[in-house]
Amino acid sequence: MRKSRQIILGIESSCDETSAAVVSVNCQLSTVNCFEILSNIVLSQIDIHKKYGGVVPEVAARQHVKNILPVIQGALDEAKVSEKDIDAIAITQGPGLITSLMVGVETARTLAYVWDKPCVPVNHIKAHVYAAWLSSNAHNSPHSPLSLRGEEKIDRVPPLKVRGGQEELLSELIKFPILALVVSGGHTELLFMKNEKSFKKIGQTLDDAAGEAFDKVAKILDLGYPGGPIISKLAETGNPQAFAFPRGMMKSPDFNFSFSGLKTAVLYAVQGIQKQKHKKFQVSSFKFQENVAASFQQAATDVLVYKTIKAAQQYKIKTLIMGGGVAANKLLRETMRTEAEKIHIPFIVPEIKLCTDNAAPIAVAGYFGKVMPWQKIEADSGLEIK
Repeated sequence: MRKSRQIILGIESSCDETSAAVVSVNCQLSTVNCFEILSNIVLSQIDIHKKYGGVVPEVAARQHVKNILPVIQGALDEAKVSEKDIDAIAITQGPGLITSLMVGVETARTLAYVWDKPCVPVNHIKAHVYAAWLSSNAHNSPHSPLSLRGEEKIDRVPPLKVRGGQEELLSELIKFPILALVVSGGHTELLFMKNEKSFKKIGQTLDDAAGEAFDKVAKILDLGYPGGPIISKLAETGNPQAFAFPRGMMKSPDFNFSFSGLKTAVLYAVQGIQKQKHKKFQVSSFKFQENVAASFQQAATDVLVYKTIKAAQQYKIKTLIMGGGVAANKLLRETMRTEAEKIHIPFIVPEIKLCTDNAAPIAVAGYFGKVMPWQKIEADSGLEIK
């Protein structure tokens, strides 16, 4: 789907974030593809699902039904465009929660029919990689959540604009072949890319995804949901060598991952402390939680970085990209950058707000994707990389 100037509406509803973004594509601004975020609205349901300790699919779907049209209209209004200005609609087809995906897909199908616009189904995992095309070294603006509808929160991601040489566009640094590590709540995958549209999976988790492990460890420590930000915060003042947690499959010859053993080791450590009678060893002890969080985070980071750098060297890549919700983890970002610099490979990780689920990368993926008749687009919770 190529044209010198396009405006793409992206829609994301794979889990518990309802998001819509308007992205402008102008390939004439640079020798590389140039993407400008005109609007990117994310309505999070975290506070709603927090009380359940995780995402409840039926609840998530109902919230999507209620919020998706206002979020789309909000994105259009903020971008100062109307449906007449939209050249294409990009929609998350999968993977994700089927009931949540269906809300987004049916909405996109309906808009494609009513507005008479082409529609592009998008793989959510690919979109996490394409988020790198939206990043810039100079762009690091804070994002302020605004409370709406009681327990829901909406984030307005400030527009990213590229004007001549004022900002260094990271896509100018993207050279193929690329290795991309996608780390999120449901997926941990290493992807090799020969070009913009070529994806080959060379490694994946054989059990728990990295983000899932963070959530489960937080639950074991009774820290609440979601686990990633809580573990990361506690780990800042913990001792990463306090517990000798295992590094699953770190020395295996392939590029697969395993985090179930690490999660179980944390459980055994907690159960062991629970048997102690001394107060200072109680699980609720703040220092104990800090040390477990730091040791767990370090073990997970060690495996992710070691395997990724090993794959980067074996495949002789020219660019390393990391995306997905866990890519927001400070230790992981810093460690990966340090190790990539040692082997002189450019490392690109989107700013944090573009790592978590949002619609802007969906729009970018739509630009690189293939138009499909809206009648044939169906939600696919188990959609694989092809």
